[in-house]
Amino acid sequence: MKKLVLFWICIVGLSMTGCRAGQQEIERNNAAESTVGQQPEEPVTEEAVTEEPVPEEATEAELQSREQIMEESVGYTNLQQIALDSTWEYADHSKINTGAAVLYLASEESGRKGIVIGVNAGHGTAGGAKVKTLCHPDGSAKVTGGSTAAGATEAAAVSGGMTFQDGTPEREVTLRMAQILRDKLLSSGYDVLMLRDSEDVQLDNVARTVICNNVADCHIALHWDSGDGKNYDKGCFYISVPEALKTMEPVASHWQQHDTLGTDLVEGLREQGTMIYGKGNMSIDLTQTSYSTIPSVDMELGNAYSDHSDVVLEQLATGLLAGINTYFEQ
Repeated sequence: MKKLVLFWICIVGLSMTGCRAGQQEIERNNAAESTVGQQPEEPVTEEAVTEEPVPEEATEAELQSREQIMEESVGYTNLQQIALDSTWEYADHSKINTGAAVLYLASEESGRKGIVIGVNAGHGTAGGAKVKTLCHPDGSAKVTGGSTAAGATEAAAVSGGMTFQDGTPEREVTLRMAQILRDKLLSSGYDVLMLRDSEDVQLDNVARTVICNNVADCHIALHWDSGDGKNYDKGCFYISVPEALKTMEPVASHWQQHDTLGTDLVEGLREQGTMIYGKGNMSIDLTQTSYSTIPSVDMELGNAYSDHSDVVLEQLATGLLAGINTYFEQ
């Protein structure tokens, strides 16, 4: 049981009177390991999570739509700001940590569950690609390729992300996806830790993971795949832990929880009629899961050719919520 000192803040255009410190106790739930359902499989490579923008410009209308999304006021008031605590395990591995995550507390009317879901809108840290952090807590080298080559000991603190074929930056779509998922989770009684709650947050991947480790009951990062050479929507999958990492701590103690969470999320998406890529998972060595001490997964929700309209994002959020309900047996 961990005690956290939290500070009340006011964001999204609302004002609150005064500030007060509070303490919240987070209880973690354990889940049993399950397997991923089988689907027709394409050859799987380790080229996921790379940065390869598609050179097509967005229209003026699309740009205006993006601005509207960024300025959208949601109307929540029960918020807490969570900064990185330098005493937390692995916090000293972070290089960008002047920003803060935001914890949204579900209302009692929603049937508050006392479960905190960490939602990580991928990318969105200005300057993050120019800073390096250790790939693994013990300083060992990456065992697979990806946005960072196998054998490297350092990776970009936060990569810039890809660009959709219509010119939309991935970071904007991941934020919108996170906002829609947040709203569904809060309505269902889950508290939500938004690791990135705006266009930019100065928290690198290590900081985001460490904050989640100490505040949330699980960590779900939202991404769209790139660099796969495909000109069509490939479907969704989660990033699983490579076999070669399963003896390294903290991975050794948690990889089964990661796989169970990823499997449940994929099955929730499948139930909504969402296309699933291959077997629903791909093994890649990621900073996130290398530092995670709670159930943690990177969800790839398509690629550069995927439809990212609100209608589709709503469907994806519904599937992810179903998977979260399954994982926590709600």
